[in-house]
This record gives sequence, structure tokens and C-alpha cells, in this order.
Amino acid sequence: MQLLNKAVVTEHLNMQAAIDVIEALLHQQAAHPSWTKSPERLVINTFTDSDSHRSGSHLSMPATMYDGENEYTVVKLVTICPDNPSRDLPTTTAIITVSNNDNGSILAMMDGIYITQVRTAALSGIATKYMARPDCQSVAVVGCGGMAYEQLHAVLTVRPDIKTVYLWNRHTEGAQQFKTRFTRDYAQWNVDIKVCEVLNDAICNVDIINVATRATDGLFSVDQIKSEVHINAVGAYQPSMKEISNDVIANSKMVIVDDLIGSHHEAGDLIQAHESEDCTWVWNDLSGDLQALVTASLEEGSTNEEKNTKDDKAITLFKSVGAASFDAVVSLHVAKQAQKQNLGSLVDW
Repeated sequence: MQLLNKAVVTEHLNMQAAIDVIEALLHQQAAHPSWTKSPERLVINTFTDSDSHRSGSHLSMPATMYDGENEYTVVKLVTICPDNPSRDLPTTTAIITVSNNDNGSILAMMDGIYITQVRTAALSGIATKYMARPDCQSVAVVGCGGMAYEQLHAVLTVRPDIKTVYLWNRHTEGAQQFKTRFTRDYAQWNVDIKVCEVLNDAICNVDIINVATRATDGLFSVDQIKSEVHINAVGAYQPSMKEISNDVIANSKMVIVDDLIGSHHEAGDLIQAHESEDCTWVWNDLSGDLQALVTASLEEGSTNEEKNTKDDKAITLFKSVGAASFDAVVSLHVAKQAQKQNLGSLVDW
């Protein structure tokens, strides 16, 4: 078994590879639906909000995957601790195992923090590749936590002509730290990064908006953003959370999710929009999922463009909640690399 810590995973997993293997998986799932089995993840809430703790969650995410030659099981165990940034620790901790289903041998055990960040970001990258205008010049990052970091990396990977990045965080210090770190780690991206103290200054004139927060109310209205903006929303992963306002959702030309089943239970933005008497958007207006988008199999009339009459809005929205299959294909890619190149530490199990 190859034991791979975060440093090894980070060194040998790049964003373009993650985007490529997830796109390949989406095509494979369309051609061979039975090759991947990914049950809905188990979520257990941890703690309750109090003076000493904020509520978090523990997730168990198993998947089996056949690659045309062999079948594997990949399991990710995740704990989300919202208080961790104040302890100088990552909000999300995770560990992943990859095993061969032929004999049950464990091929690799790896740190899952970077896997989680990269696969979540890669989904936004894929959505941006297919949904955002090809001539995008600017992007706003709303919420500057761990998920946002690689999400920006993914967007720049598929839209390398972007020149300006605007950062907004509830605490400006977090945005400043984000800028310092991103400039250091990704110097190859020749972008001008601006920290904004006011959210509207970050979002009012950009081509792409990345949102990754734990907000419980929509953060901006449709009148605050450009008519053809593309939005990647990866926060609000529980029904009680919401970062995209109802009027933004209702005025979106296209709404795509990464996982059809999971989104109905976890995509707080869309769940609340559907349930609101004051919002015209309902689940039947959903354009489809990422697989249908990538494989060009969206049904005709699957967008709510006909309802999209306010100022001729042409907003596109990608909502991600995550699924074990995406973790599995990226983890399997890393595990196969580890075996071929003898990465990490070889451990007898």
C-alpha cells in the first residue's frame, strides 16, 4: 500500500489532470452507466451552534469504479470543522482509501484535503469551460477560504486570458492573505489581484463569479451583476444554507448541477428557491447536470430562457454539492501514479 501525505498528493496532482479525468469520467458514465456506483453520501451533523462550537458535519463517501479492465473501491471520510481557521487549521479534513475489488487489497491511503479542494475546483473549471463566455477578462472570488483558492486556479486554467481578479471576504484580512498566498504559489498567472472591502465593488462588472461561503442568505441580487455573468457556487452545501439569491436563480438562462440526486437534498440555494412562494424558479426549470452539459445531451428547451425576460438576462449558474464519483476518479488517478512511480511510503498492510 502506498501511503501518501498531503505534500505528496499536492506535488503530483495538477489541476489540468483533475479536469481531464473528471471530464473523461462524465463521458464514461454516459456511455457505461453501470461502471460507476456512487451512492448518496452519508452526512452526520456534529455539535450544535454554541458559544464554544459552530456546527459542522462528518461525511462518508464511498464509490466503486470500473475502468474497463479493473474495478476499484474508493472511500473518502470527511470532517468539516468551521472553527478550525481560528486554530490555524483547515476547515475540512479528509482521508481516502483506494482498493482493488478483485482481491480487496488496499492500493493507497492518502490525505483527502487537497483531493477535495482540487476535484471541487475542477468541477467549476469544467462548468466554466462549457458555460462562460470564451472572452472572459475578469473573475470575482466571493469567500476566500480553502475551496476558493483552487477554484480560482481552475477557472484560470480554462480561461487563461483573464486579466483581473477581485477578492471579497467577510473579513478583509482573509482576502489579503488569499492574495499573498495565491501570488506566491501561482506566479505563472499574470493577473492583477484586487482586494475589495465592499462586495458590490468585486462583483458589479466581472465576467465570472466564484462563490464559496457558508452564508444563509443570498449575497447579491440580479441587479448587482452583469447580464452575461457566469457563476460557480460551491458553498451552501446544506438545505439551511444559501449564497445565491432567488432572483439570480430565477433570472438565470441556464442552471446546471454536478449531481442530480445530491442537489435535491443538499443544494440549499436551489432548495430554498423552489420552496419560496416569491420565486418563480422550480426544480423543473433545472437545465440538467454536468454530465449532460459535457456530453451535449441536454434536452431541447431544458433552460428557463423563455422565463428569462428581466433586462434580457443571460446569467449561467453552476451549483456544486459534490459526489463520491468525482473524488474517486481523481483519487484513482493519484493512486495509479503512486504505484507506477513508487510515490510516498510503501507500507505492508
